[in-house]
Amino acid sequence: MSEFVVGAVLIHLMFAGPGSEINPPSAPHLVANVWQGEPARFEFESKHMGTTFRIVLYTTDKAVAKKAADAAFARVAQLDAVMSDYKKDSELMLLCKAFATDVGDPVAVGDDLFFVLQKADELSKKSDGAFDVTVGPVVQLWRLARRTQQFPDAKELAAARAKVGYQKVKLDPTKKTVRLTTPGMQLDLGGIAKGYAADEALKLLREKFGITQALVAAYGDITCGDPPPGEQAWKVDIAPIAKSQKPRTLKLANAAVSTSGDLEQFVEIAGVSYSHVLDPKTGVGLTGRRSVTVIAPNGITADSMTKAVSVLPPEQGLKLIDATPGAATYIVVLGQNDKPNVTASKRFPNE
Repeated sequence: MSEFVVGAVLIHLMFAGPGSEINPPSAPHLVANVWQGEPARFEFESKHMGTTFRIVLYTTDKAVAKKAADAAFARVAQLDAVMSDYKKDSELMLLCKAFATDVGDPVAVGDDLFFVLQKADELSKKSDGAFDVTVGPVVQLWRLARRTQQFPDAKELAAARAKVGYQKVKLDPTKKTVRLTTPGMQLDLGGIAKGYAADEALKLLREKFGITQALVAAYGDITCGDPPPGEQAWKVDIAPIAKSQKPRTLKLANAAVSTSGDLEQFVEIAGVSYSHVLDPKTGVGLTGRRSVTVIAPNGITADSMTKAVSVLPPEQGLKLIDATPGAATYIVVLGQNDKPNVTASKRFPNE
C-alpha cells in the first residue's frame, strides 16, 4: 500500500508493489503492476486550476490507461479555461467584463458554466448566503493581504462588499443566460469548480473508456468511482489539524470527499490568523483554526458544502448537511491549548 498527501487529505492507494514503474515528476507519471489479463493500477498527475490533479485508475491496458488519463486531464483543462478567475479570457471573466461598468442585457453562457452557477445559487439559498460565488472583489483584497500581511483597507473592503450578494446574479434556465445586477461584480468559483472538474474527469473515464475503478483528486477534493479490484472501498485519511489527533480513515466508493480549512492556507495579521475561507457577509477570513470535511454523492456538492459549513455556526452547518441527501460532515475546531473540539453529523461514518 502507498499513500500520498492531497491538501489536507491523505489517500491510501493500494497495490503499488515491486515492479512499479514511476516516470519523472515533471511528466504525468504512472504506477503499474501489470499481470496478464488482470487489471493493473495506473497513476497520473497534471497541474490544473492552480493545483495538482491526480488520477488513479485500474485497467488491463497501459496504452488505454494513458489515453484515458490524457483525455480526462484535457477535460479539466477545458473547464479551467471556462471557470478560471486568473485567466482574463476565461468564459467566467468575459462574463464579468460584460457587466464591468454598467448592467446590460443578459449574457448567454455555456452548459458547464451555467450548471455550476446554478448549483452555486442553490447552495447559496439553502445556506442563507454562507456560500456565495460573488465574493470575487473581496477575495482579490485578501489575496493582496496574504502577500503584504496587512489587513485590507476599510474603504476598499466596504466598496468590495457592496458588490457581493448571490441575489445579484440572475439566471435564466430556459435561455441559459446570466445577468449581474451590480456593475463591477466579480465571480469566484474557487469553492466549487475543482469538485465539478473531478466529477467530470471521472465521468469521462467511465463513459468514454469504460474505466469504472478510478479516483480523481484535486488537492483536498476527491471523487471516487468503483473501488480497486478485490477491495470494497478506497481508503482516504483525513489529516489531523491538532498534534494530539490521529488521521481519520474513510472508506469510500462512488462518492466524494472534500476537506477545507486553514491548515496551509492562511495569513497572520497582528497576531490573528485569517483563513483563506471568507465569510461572504463580513468580507473577512474566518479566524480560529478549523478543518471541515464533507462526504457527498459527488464532488461538486462536497467541495461547495465544505465552504458553507465552515462559515455557518456548527448547529446550522449540521442542519444543512442533514437536509442534503447522502451528505455527512466532520468538523474540528481548535480551542485553547490546541484542544480539538469535534462535531460530526449523524451520517458521518464511525471509526
